[in-house]
Amino acid sequence: MNDLASLLLVLMAGILIGLFFFGGLWWTVQRGLTSNHPACWFFGSSLLRMGIALAGFYFVSSGDWRKLLVCLFGFLIARVVVTCLTRTTGEGSHAP
Repeated sequence: MNDLASLLLVLMAGILIGLFFFGGLWWTVQRGLTSNHPACWFFGSSLLRMGIALAGFYFVSSGDWRKLLVCLFGFLIARVVVTCLTRTTGEGSHAP
């Protein structure tokens, strides 16, 4: 049971890392589109988000590939959640 609880914590950490990463990406796009220097926004945000995500994966996984895999799964869950929350009406349909 201790192993299962550990993996659930790792899953939650992966979700939090993903929420930060993809939420930050959405925020950067919103700010970058109206900025006078969008390249600075996108480059700086990319470095910050990637650095924090990689450091989070490194520390959460503790060198265990199973924890890394569970953390990555949580990261992907967060991608779906942020995509659904930030989608506006009419974006997903390609009907003429």
